[in-house]
Amino acid sequence: MPLEAPARIVSELTSRGYNAEREAVTRLASANNPQATLERVVEELPDDALVVRTEHVESALEAIESGTDVPNGSPSHPAVDERESAPADGSNTFVSTGGETAGSPAADGTDPVETKGVESIERSVDPELRSLEIDGDMTGESTGTGEYEDFVSVFRDRLERLGSKLRGRVNHRPASAIENMAGGSEVAMVGLVNDIRSTASGHWLIELEDATGTFPWLVMKDREYVDLVDQLLCDEVLAMQGTLADDSGIAFVDSMYFPDVPRTHEPSTADRHVQAALISDVHVGSQEFMAEAWNRFTDWLHTKQAQHVEYLLIAGDMVEGVGVYPDQDEELDIVDIYEQYEAFNERLKQVPGDLEIVMIPGNHDAVRLAEPQPGFDEELREIMSAHDPRIVSNPSTVTIEGVSVLMYHGVSLDEVIAELPEEKANYDEPHKAMYQLLKKRHVAPQFGGHTRLAPEEQDYLVMEDVPDIFHTGHVHKLGFGKYHNVLAINSGCWQAQTDFQKSVNIDPDAGYAPIVDLDTLDVTVQKFS
Repeated sequence: MPLEAPARIVSELTSRGYNAEREAVTRLASANNPQATLERVVEELPDDALVVRTEHVESALEAIESGTDVPNGSPSHPAVDERESAPADGSNTFVSTGGETAGSPAADGTDPVETKGVESIERSVDPELRSLEIDGDMTGESTGTGEYEDFVSVFRDRLERLGSKLRGRVNHRPASAIENMAGGSEVAMVGLVNDIRSTASGHWLIELEDATGTFPWLVMKDREYVDLVDQLLCDEVLAMQGTLADDSGIAFVDSMYFPDVPRTHEPSTADRHVQAALISDVHVGSQEFMAEAWNRFTDWLHTKQAQHVEYLLIAGDMVEGVGVYPDQDEELDIVDIYEQYEAFNERLKQVPGDLEIVMIPGNHDAVRLAEPQPGFDEELREIMSAHDPRIVSNPSTVTIEGVSVLMYHGVSLDEVIAELPEEKANYDEPHKAMYQLLKKRHVAPQFGGHTRLAPEEQDYLVMEDVPDIFHTGHVHKLGFGKYHNVLAINSGCWQAQTDFQKSVNIDPDAGYAPIVDLDTLDVTVQKFS
């Protein structure tokens, strides 16, 4: 097989246990006889070398030009230990998890594993084996006008849909009926959290609201479930059960329930061994866009090691955008928003053309900031036309070969992390914040906070059905784990640390690509930085 293609050169080198600098691969590809040059390079490498560098290629080219014999065979070299740390040149590495294990490069301390033995391939997949369906795409369906009725409509829809998951667990009564019940009665209510405040004696007062009014519930500080109060957000749907005070003016909480994912949830899996790559936050147009890492990723997608990767899901922020934060223009490599998308489309062309691609927008993209975010307009869709990607709204559910993936960019994670205790939600373990959203069955429950939300006739942000995979981005941190058998993945980013991130102490996990086996829901994280 000819070696002119850089991806094939990388494959050949890795099959022999070597990584390579990108410039070295470029020089090999441009040689008059790439195969002969590669053989000469490998022959002359020091015994302890793990990386083919540019100077190695230059030396081989000089030897060839001087007429020195070129070896005809492929010399044998000792295999590289698969558990060695990644070399500093940014070669591919991975960490993996199965079952209930959670993963994060900042938290789990897992050593990266060097990949090798890959070969360049061309996928020949029977299209009949593939299936991809979209649910919840509200592009073109927005009806919100900002009128009072819109707000009433979206909250009533939220209460009705999430409340239906709770009413079978308690003998609920509307707020207006509870007010007229006798003191000492056992009562239960399903409602939206309208207010949370502490009392002078250290107890907690939770006000629930339904379509008939509001009613106060007192959580005593010495009860074992008082810790749940720290996990509450305003506007989420909750059920409370307890006893009315003698004057019927307040209820003492005995238990509380979230809509939650049932502990008996069994995820669906694909009927064959097929994989999906989950990435987000590419940020083309930024001076910190990691072009070399992206090139390594797309090269890898052409190799035998990635032959089962047939789907690519991108969870928002394709470009850096313009005017997203103060002085952003000083950190832009491309200042025109349309040119940013044109550059992103060129990057998309590097992906194998036989992959199915699904994309949702993020807060840096050229769509409205308020969620749900409709998919891109026609002009941007025409620009991002490489490989005919499916472009849908944020959030949307993508079902690939029976496995449902809830794609949400993840802006509300900032709010969850800010509001909840650190052990329940933090940036180093973003999947824990995702667990909270799964528990609440809503991707952005708190209205009026930092997350901009648009009132619609229905609440598109409700998790009506339990997904098999929950995929987010936005916070630029890699983390993954399982919550009640739902695989939660925050996929990191492709942008090195910006000055703005330095100012807020964010150290991004950049150049990672989580790969999910859809037949087992196990995760392998490939590293390209």
